[in-house]
Amino acid sequence: MHPRIEDYALIGDQQTAALVGADGSVDWLCLPRFDSAACFARLLGDEDNGQWRIAPKGAGRCTRRAYRPDTLVLDTEWETGDGAVRVTDFMPQRDRAPDLVRIVEGLSGEVTLHGVLRLRFDHGSIVPWVRRTDGHRVAVAGPDSAWLRSEPEVRTWGEDFGTHSEFTVAAGEKVAFVLTWHPSHEPRPPLIDPYESLRHSVEDWQAWAAHCRYDGPHRDAVVRSLITLKALTYKPTGGIVAAPTTSLPEEPGGVRNWDYRYCWLRDSTLTLGALLSAGYLEEAEAWRDWLLRAVAGSPADLQIMYGLAGERRLPESELPWLSGFAGSTPVRIGNDAVNQLQLDVYGEVMDSLSLARLAGMHPQPQMWELQCALMDFLKTAWRQPDEGLWEVRGGRRQFVHSKVMTWVALDRAVHTLEEHPELGGGDPDGWRALREEVHREVCERGYDPGRNTFTQSYGSRELDASLLLIPRVGFLPPDDPRVVGTVDAIGKELTRGGLVRRYSTEGSSVDGLPGGEGTFLVCSFWYADALHATGRTKEARELFERLVGLANDVGLLAEEYDPGAGRQLGNFPQAFSHIGLVNTALALFGCDGAG
Repeated sequence: MHPRIEDYALIGDQQTAALVGADGSVDWLCLPRFDSAACFARLLGDEDNGQWRIAPKGAGRCTRRAYRPDTLVLDTEWETGDGAVRVTDFMPQRDRAPDLVRIVEGLSGEVTLHGVLRLRFDHGSIVPWVRRTDGHRVAVAGPDSAWLRSEPEVRTWGEDFGTHSEFTVAAGEKVAFVLTWHPSHEPRPPLIDPYESLRHSVEDWQAWAAHCRYDGPHRDAVVRSLITLKALTYKPTGGIVAAPTTSLPEEPGGVRNWDYRYCWLRDSTLTLGALLSAGYLEEAEAWRDWLLRAVAGSPADLQIMYGLAGERRLPESELPWLSGFAGSTPVRIGNDAVNQLQLDVYGEVMDSLSLARLAGMHPQPQMWELQCALMDFLKTAWRQPDEGLWEVRGGRRQFVHSKVMTWVALDRAVHTLEEHPELGGGDPDGWRALREEVHREVCERGYDPGRNTFTQSYGSRELDASLLLIPRVGFLPPDDPRVVGTVDAIGKELTRGGLVRRYSTEGSSVDGLPGGEGTFLVCSFWYADALHATGRTKEARELFERLVGLANDVGLLAEEYDPGAGRQLGNFPQAFSHIGLVNTALALFGCDGAG
């Protein structure tokens, strides 16, 4: 039986990330960065694609797994007829070489465990040459090299293109394994002490989590979401990936399988808001600075997403040797949506930089000049149809959300000059006039008076969950009858099992893809926000309670959820879902839990 998406837990060191299954197998490890070739890829096929499993030999069952409080250190406990053991998985912070540490500790009796390490570089396509050197197993293939050692040393042997081990631990005994990757042309990195690294990891994560200002209901879920966002941050640049995975399906067996190991501009405002409100100014500034570097250049060349260091070329290709998660193909790396026109990102960038100023972040000298250049481009470009925030592949349209975010860009530019006249420059009168024009056009062409709702695009009868953001961005007040009507319409037409779809895929040509998808978790958080804003706070809190309950046993959320099958879907864990959880908790209860 293939594992479910929610069977996994995340570990990482803010430069790499791995997914650990409930069966004791590390099935996904990207090295040396989130968006580079995977070292293990069993997640996207069978075990021949690479895995590292340590579990009791013979009959045994996982009785509990959990992160140590306020950390990214994972404990998994097993029981057998002979005793019980704990396996602790983590990735310590590092300067250069990533280490994956697995510590096995006997809890009772004596338990024999079996380990198998199948290293497969380049997304499962390359079987490395493995040799024994100074007590290590060393795997080399092309640019990649990995070293495996144990303390105390455990006997290993090669079999079926894997490195096997078998050992017994009694109560109180420990065996630590360390897997270290480094470029094959460089010497082996310095050895770490696994036990000291564990102590430091626990202390560092708990010290970081202690800065969280939120003290309301479900604080554990909020802190877990913030830790997840921190883990999805590429520390050298401050960029935050949408997810550490690629091609986890939005529909099992379907084709909606995308690579999310990149940084989307769209996430910027919501991410900044979550980090700032929760008390993490340093991380928010790092994300703001990444944003400024990534978008530097001609406004006409602004992309919707970038690589972790701001890379612009992210060509999409398929990996035919991988059978996909639960047979979902194609498996893709790269993302062709990078070439789309999505006008809403101009609004997100302007809103993010406005929020950064309001938060008192130290302004970068080129920031206002960049914003003025973006506005000059948007003055004419805003009339174009685009692919919209959902990155549809069925052709461009006049998406209402894109126009609303054009209004946001103009509005934030005007307010910035009103509040900071010393900046000078710009065209405030022209921006005000265009702001009114855009607002008028959206209300005339993007609103269906017969149904009392805004629509997905001009002239369309379809709805879109992004319309829930209209009151949040200030386009209209939440008590405006058109806003209330839109929230009601989305509740009636886009909910499934009480959760919200981004739009209807049945009989729609908008995305140009066959099949369906699950409900979008971030859209469901937006719906809770909109319910609260329109005076339906009791319903909003009930929905929030349910959404928190959809997280897996270690508190992680994927991109989507299938209410019928009761399972998570899409790339995992998803930054946008966890950002939604944090922001909705803050909206409903505030930092001090009041509300």
